[in-house]
Amino acid sequence: MANAHDFAFTRLSGEELPLKDFDGKAILVVNTASECGYTPQYEELEALWQANKDKGLVVLGVPCNQFGGQEPGSEAEIGAFCRKNYGVTFPMTAKNDVKGKTAHPFYKWASGEAGLLGKPKWNFHKFLIGRDGAFIDWFSSQTKPTGPKIRKALEQALAN
Repeated sequence: MANAHDFAFTRLSGEELPLKDFDGKAILVVNTASECGYTPQYEELEALWQANKDKGLVVLGVPCNQFGGQEPGSEAEIGAFCRKNYGVTFPMTAKNDVKGKTAHPFYKWASGEAGLLGKPKWNFHKFLIGRDGAFIDWFSSQTKPTGPKIRKALEQALAN
């Protein structure tokens, strides 16, 4: 049976990013966009990363232009925007599709694990992956990265 460690992305900078490199860490995978009403969540995602990276959390941003065309920039533009406006230092992938036939294989797998309600419907949808690569939960775009729902799930994921 597949788990998240079976998949790889490409970093914004072009290098390969196998999720198995994060074995032993919990991963919060978030499809992001630079021109969305939820874009300020980058600030909370960075805060979550800074507060928990030494405890074993990886925040992984996955830019996507499938919702409202709100991520039109190049990889270089996306990276510069995130650093300049939100001080983002957590890992970011190159642009990917997260829904439909062209979805990245990780998103096809995670959406299958999450079920119909758990598929990404907009930017800043979140998937939580356990230290062992197993799917744990999903959170809608409206769920704040530093809010109680994600904090509780992260505490449990990081305790295991």
